[in-house]
Amino acid sequence: MSKYTKRWLSKLAIPGLLCAGLLSSCSNQKDGINELQQQVWQEPGNPERHIRLATAYARQGQSDEAFKSFEKALELDPETAQDVYPAMGALAFNQGDFETALEYFSRSLEYSPGDSLRLYDIGNVFFKLERYDEASAYYLKAIDNSAAFEEAYYNLAVSHIRSGRMDEALKIYAWLQEKNNYLSVSLERHLYPENNNK
Repeated sequence: MSKYTKRWLSKLAIPGLLCAGLLSSCSNQKDGINELQQQVWQEPGNPERHIRLATAYARQGQSDEAFKSFEKALELDPETAQDVYPAMGALAFNQGDFETALEYFSRSLEYSPGDSLRLYDIGNVFFKLERYDEASAYYLKAIDNSAAFEEAYYNLAVSHIRSGRMDEALKIYAWLQEKNNYLSVSLERHLYPENNNK
């Protein structure tokens, strides 16, 4: 992991990129962005400053500005790519631009091919594109790299349901129930939609 990852990647997680860690009021958010803009102005060659500003823009829903700041960080230091590409993928995903999200998440894998979270993110993109077999393949890769990744199991089961592979989905459901995992309740709703109205 690069030095930027340790400081900022935790702030750029999917799917909460645009929702997590919001400042308490709009004026505080704007003040925060103004302060970060000043820092970029004072140190225009510092990619970390651009990443911080991009993150603030993303949190406030200013996606175009966030993309520009992330791109500037990449221009200044191509080594920021392993941090910036996942963030750009998250932005695109949250905007519903799944093809662009897929491009950025795939680029991210060039730097860390076994990154379970990126594999999971790609699975989510394929799921949104209703390409369930490809989604399942990426969820399985994420699970192979992180066997305790319960959300990947859950999404894999839903993908199996959508592609008509109920037996495989039921196995995951049983496993989640055995672990007394909260996801089993949600999965049950997908497996037995006729019970949802009761």
